[in-house]
Amino acid sequence: MFKILKNFFDFCNAEDRKRFYISIALSLLQAMFEALKIPAIACMVKALLEGNVTGKTCLTCLGIMLAAVIGSGLLRSKATMLQTEGGYSTCANKRMQIAEHLRYLPMGYYNENSLGRIMSVTTNTMQNLENVATRVVMIVCSGLLTTAVITAMILFYDWRIGLILCAGLVVYFLINSGMMSVSAGMAKQKLEKDETLVAKVIEYIQGIFEVKTFRLTGERSRDLNTAIDENEQANSAMELKLIPFMTMQTFWLKALGTVIVLVSVLLHISGSMDMLTAVIMVISSYLIYAQLDNAGNYSALLRTVDISVRQAQDILATPQMDISGKDIAPAHFDLAAENIGFAYEKRKIIDGISVTIPERTTTAIVGPSGGGKTTLTSLLSRFWDVDEGRVTLDGRDIREYSMDALMKNYSFVFQRVYLFADTIANNIRFGQPEAPMEKVMEAAKKACCHDFIMSLPDGYDTVIGEGGASLSGGEKQRISIARAIMKDAPIIVLDEATANVDPENEADLMKAVEALTKEKTIIMIAHRLKTVRNADNILVISGGRIAEQGTHEALMERDGIYRGFIESRREAASWRL
Repeated sequence: MFKILKNFFDFCNAEDRKRFYISIALSLLQAMFEALKIPAIACMVKALLEGNVTGKTCLTCLGIMLAAVIGSGLLRSKATMLQTEGGYSTCANKRMQIAEHLRYLPMGYYNENSLGRIMSVTTNTMQNLENVATRVVMIVCSGLLTTAVITAMILFYDWRIGLILCAGLVVYFLINSGMMSVSAGMAKQKLEKDETLVAKVIEYIQGIFEVKTFRLTGERSRDLNTAIDENEQANSAMELKLIPFMTMQTFWLKALGTVIVLVSVLLHISGSMDMLTAVIMVISSYLIYAQLDNAGNYSALLRTVDISVRQAQDILATPQMDISGKDIAPAHFDLAAENIGFAYEKRKIIDGISVTIPERTTTAIVGPSGGGKTTLTSLLSRFWDVDEGRVTLDGRDIREYSMDALMKNYSFVFQRVYLFADTIANNIRFGQPEAPMEKVMEAAKKACCHDFIMSLPDGYDTVIGEGGASLSGGEKQRISIARAIMKDAPIIVLDEATANVDPENEADLMKAVEALTKEKTIIMIAHRLKTVRNADNILVISGGRIAEQGTHEALMERDGIYRGFIESRREAASWRL
């Protein structure tokens, strides 16, 4: 129990940890005020036994009791406020820390770890810590401290009852330890089912178009319903396995209170304990029960807190790419790959590629699916680090640049565009949040999207759905190009940016691409002849290697992969119904 509390406090940052430590100190003072009820009662009982109840006695007892109640209430309120602030602040800071940490993880991490797991940790896990951890830590700490203070006071009044109480508490904590052991395994299973459920919900929502198109509603719903049922079973199983321990704890505390009452009465009857002490012992037995029972039942949730902390720590402990480079501003923007190699899950994807991309030139990358085209562009822009060789920018290994300094030099337009649930203006100025509206509109005009934006109900202030769901594919592409134009980076990476654009939007999109790529270093993955034939250099990637390279004319003279690629495209383009 104490180790779990320590792990949680270590998880907090210094400021929030300070809040928790102060709240614990206040809880200790609160426990002392709670314990003042015993002297107040003792004072009145003594006066009653001696037949000497006076106004002064009543006022004294009332004053002590009021001090106990008011002091305890005020201290509990302040301690609760500090712990609540600490809990919410800790989770807010950890969410930000995890988000920042994820920025610098290699892209392979997102293939090995499902989106559901990351989403579950940043939502469910952090919410568990926000809502559960604060309450659990507060109740458990307060209960333990109050019990410790009252136990010390009982030992002061009568060591025999104190020893009985200590022995009973040892048995109580053994039962509690068993409950926490069971909770450990169940809590882990519960959180795993939470992750699976989140993953299935995301999968179902993201694939809802395919589900409806192929009439797979029942099939996909079955997977989702199974995840929901398993999550329900995990939660129910955890509760059912913990209930017997909670019942045993409560029974034992009541039994311990009964034993204290019986022993106190017997000691008084035998003449070895005076009436005043016997009454105090009887009252104290109920105070112990009330505080400890609550703390014991909530302590089962400490394992959930512990596993939640460990899940967040697992993400934060995932090795980042080395981002400790220098803030270098390159004078030129020549890119080069020098005998680079890269493997994913022991499968060689890039195998000994060397290529030079002079600044302000266009390099097109073509080749069969799965040949390594996207992986090559990812290595050139350091989404992954190479396993062998090196990639250079202006003659420097890109690993010498800090990640932020490196990314200033790249803009990306992908086949699948992601836009945020925000205004169109904010999506365009994503890389420059403080950019004025005039600059946003200028970029939109260059990207040929100003007219359709102005036709929307609120123009540039129109809030689009998450992922840009309320816009067409061509509109999203042009907004992403406007975003890249705003960034004005010297190196542009186009990953099949025009692959799925309808003919109506293609002309505008090509004009937008032309505006974006003017006087830039261009790396493009493309399958359309019109987008690759004017490239300064064409790389044909197959099996992780450069099978061919050269200009369109030079490659067409060879009877190779590129020529076959172009001829098959021409044949497909000339086909008519």
